[in-house]
This record gives sequence, C-alpha cells and structure tokens, in this order.
Amino acid sequence: MSKGDPRAKKERYFEKLNSLLGEYKSIFVVNVDNVGSNQMHQIRHSLRGEAQVLMGKNTMVRKVLRGLVHEEPAFEKLLPLVKGNVGFVFTNSDLKEARTKIVENRVQAPAKAGALATVDVTIKAGPTGMEPGKTSFFQALGVPTKIAKGMIEITSDVHLVKQDTRVGQSEAALLNMLNISPFTYGMTIIAVYDNGTVFEPEILDITDDVILGHFTAGIKNIAALSLGMGYPTIASVPHSLVNGYKNLLGVSLATDYTFEGSEKMKEYLADPSKFAAAAAPAAGAASSSAPAASAAKAPEPEEESEEEDTGFDLFD
Repeated sequence: MSKGDPRAKKERYFEKLNSLLGEYKSIFVVNVDNVGSNQMHQIRHSLRGEAQVLMGKNTMVRKVLRGLVHEEPAFEKLLPLVKGNVGFVFTNSDLKEARTKIVENRVQAPAKAGALATVDVTIKAGPTGMEPGKTSFFQALGVPTKIAKGMIEITSDVHLVKQDTRVGQSEAALLNMLNISPFTYGMTIIAVYDNGTVFEPEILDITDDVILGHFTAGIKNIAALSLGMGYPTIASVPHSLVNGYKNLLGVSLATDYTFEGSEKMKEYLADPSKFAAAAAPAAGAASSSAPAASAAKAPEPEEESEEEDTGFDLFD
C-alpha cells in the first residue's frame, strides 16, 4: 500500500488523532474560516513545543471519536462541536497562555461581498483622493460628500457595516476603493475541552480572586442557613462556638459564676477606670511625656524671676 493511497492516508490520520487524544489532556476546538495556509503555518510555528494543531475532515474526526467513546465517554461531548470549518489544538500547557498564542496571530483582510462582518465598520470623514465622477457611488450608499480641491471629501462619519451582518456588494466595493481593510482573520476558539469537561473559552478569563470571592460568599450563605435552621455544618460550627462563648460570658456576668475568660470583664465592670486605662495606653504614654518636656523647660522662667528680684536700681 503506497503513501499516496487514500486508504493509507486515512489510516495514518486515524493513528495520529488517536495518539494525540491519548497524549494531551486539553483540546481547543477552533474555527479556521478565512485562515490561509501561510497563516496556518505561522500559527503552528508559534505553538511549537507547546501545542499541536490538527485539521481534518469532520466525518473522519467523528469516526475516531465514536470509536474511542467506549474507552473515554467524555469524548462524546466533542461530537456536537465537530461541524463547519473546525480543527483541534492539543496542549498540556497553561490554557490561558495557549489561548493567547492561538488567537494573537491575525492578518488584515479586505472586505468581501457576502462575508460576515466581525466588527462594526465606520468610514471616517475626510478626503478620499477620488475624482468627482464617482460621487454617485457614494450617494447610492448614503455617504454624504462634497467636492473640495477637485476631489471627493466625506463630510461626516458613516456607519457602513454592522457587526455580525453580511457585507453587501456595494459596501465591499466602496471599502476596497478607499483601500480600507476593516477585518482581521485568524483562529477563533469555539470551546475548550479539559480533562473530560467542555466549557466556553470565556471561562478562562475568570481569575482566582473571582473564584475565591464566590467560594467565600457560598460559605457565608451556608453558614447563615445552618444557623437559621439550627443544623450544624462545618461552615456554621465556628459561629456556633463564638455565639455559645458569648452566651456563657453573659451568664457569668449576670451571676456569681466565674471562669478565667470572664474574670477580667467582671473587674472592668466593677471598676470602669481600669478599662479606661487599659483601652488607652498610648494616650497615657503621650500624656506622661508631655509633663516631662514641660519640666525640662521650667528652669528658664525661674532665672528671669531671679534677675527681676535682685533689688538693684540704676538710679540708687
């Protein structure tokens, strides 16, 4: 069987896909619409050593996945994603870093009639460098113009194409005449498969702080619910212990019963001045240092009074 034989190619592809599915724990399902062979080569080069890109016919990919479902049931989650112009990027590296390298390689492209606009396209006001003979073309698209110095000039910004709509023939022609390439094309990530779980790529934008915040809020809710129901849980036990200790202090203060934790509180209640002294040690230290400074300066006025009391008079 020769290497060029279609059956041999299929077998090699099946073997490679099987090998990659077993070697890597994470897969990016990517859309490759409008990605040329040269750009694909650049993407593969940027991912070298960190990830592998595999393209192929959807029917072949589905066949391999179905054949592995009995060994790894989680692969069944990938089947609905294998549609359209898609491919797989396999990696064991950090998902955020891998995603950045996948999507950062983009190329500028002119507008094509029938293409789906990936962004809003606005033509800015200003000179176009085009002769007056094409004024009717601008008018047909509702673009306000005037003739200035023998050239067509757009008088105000025009929102020509809306995002997620198809580019019309006239809009594409005008953008090309103005040498405007409004779109960029590259791999776009449809979904992420990681250790048997499939999720949207936006999940990767969630930071550790956000996760910790949600986790903390959940613990607070569980603790509040447990305390309200009187049903102890790991989240509520610390609060129950603190509340119990507070109740014990209250009983001790209201009765003659005393224990080590309540002795000092009873002392403060019996003599509030002790509490004031303990609560403001810094203020006491500051007030004690102020008289010392005053005492250090005290001799100066005494010397002046001695001179005044000498009893001598210049006219004696």
